[in-house]
Amino acid sequence: MTVSIEPLPPVVVGETVTLKCNFKTDGRLREIVWYRVTDGGTIKQKIFTYDAMFNTNYSHMEDYRRREDLVYQSTVRLPEVRISDNGPYECHVGIYDRATREKVVLASGNVFLTVMSPPNNISVVAENTPAPFSRYQAQNLTLVCTAKGGKPAPSVYFKRDGELIEVISYTLPSANDQGSSSAGVRGARPLISRDLDDTKLQRSLSLLDPEGRSPRLYTESPQRVHTHGQQAYEPSPATEVIPETVVSREFPRWVHSTDPLYYFSHTHIPQSDGSVVVQARLTWTLNPQLDNDALFSCEVKHPALSMPMQTEVTLAAPKGPKLLMSPSRAKVGDTVRITVQGFQNEVFPEPLFTWTRVGGRLLDGSTQREGRELILERVPAELNGSMYRCTAQNPLGSTDTHTRLIVFGMYAELCNILWSHSEAAATLAVKLKSYLILMNYLRDNKYEIMFVTVS
Repeated sequence: MTVSIEPLPPVVVGETVTLKCNFKTDGRLREIVWYRVTDGGTIKQKIFTYDAMFNTNYSHMEDYRRREDLVYQSTVRLPEVRISDNGPYECHVGIYDRATREKVVLASGNVFLTVMSPPNNISVVAENTPAPFSRYQAQNLTLVCTAKGGKPAPSVYFKRDGELIEVISYTLPSANDQGSSSAGVRGARPLISRDLDDTKLQRSLSLLDPEGRSPRLYTESPQRVHTHGQQAYEPSPATEVIPETVVSREFPRWVHSTDPLYYFSHTHIPQSDGSVVVQARLTWTLNPQLDNDALFSCEVKHPALSMPMQTEVTLAAPKGPKLLMSPSRAKVGDTVRITVQGFQNEVFPEPLFTWTRVGGRLLDGSTQREGRELILERVPAELNGSMYRCTAQNPLGSTDTHTRLIVFGMYAELCNILWSHSEAAATLAVKLKSYLILMNYLRDNKYEIMFVTVS
């Protein structure tokens, strides 16, 4: 007796698979049993049996959901396969021995079912953000693209403005890192250093190395191949030391002599369901003048996909934060919240928010607070007219927005009237604030105070 199983091509999750067991014998058939082999072959789990003596068949997988259908005595169909169905299968055929007609003779064959799963989610974030903006020192920016749900692990690569980025591979110092990176085969679009300061250019070029590159700090050893006799130049994803800068209000004007160098690494993180999470990192030294409004995309290729999956982000500095004060008419003793509602543009990476009070400390005595919202609890009348500054910044730029706190109430409103009339009245309003504590006490004790109209 001979048993053979037709090989199976890889299938995608959700498809239907047919397991076909072929056998030749001149003996009398006793049974056909299909097994799922697990734990490296140490465990064989019955999934389906055909009993020729009684001409019956039954599934052994009733406990989690019967999915097997008998097509013919030796053929089983598995509809809507899952990742967990991936693995080896065996078909055992038993016939009665001719001599004894009672003893069962067994023969078997095996096949491996490969189940593929396309990634079901991809995302791009900026690593180590929110982060402040620096006008005086160049900064690294790392984009992390995460692809989840893929089996086998997908191929991940980056593009800038639609052009595949040529990258330098390096290995992260982690035990989870596997394999080598997929470098782009085409160079990135040439980046032109526009709007450079000509007065700084000559001195900056004198500080470059013989190959025209800026000095760098080396912290990693990227995997690069050099021909015999050439001096190895080993750049790293460390922040570049830029010799000269020109400080502007929002953007520094870095002097770059060459195209940026992009460093690429990726890690594979196996999951319990058999899929693999892939995290790809793209690191380069940020140039706010050139990188602002640049479009970066992460693309994922997988054999289960007919075309690549893609997600993209546009690098942008924050512009024009929109502030909302609640309540809109704050009274003495209220809790006031000043919240950033949004921006005039889509901002990426996530901005860092810093709150300060112009000309003084915040209500709790601190010089500044971080967060998207500033909370002032039980505001006193003395804060009437205070100016608050919200600084929103990310590695691409910084912007400030101011708002004034107006505290309404009997005494605060009088201050507002005096303030708006004249310089002398404004001086009187300042003096009046020194009496507000006493006035609040009289008000709390239900004393009535009358004010005449100031003309």
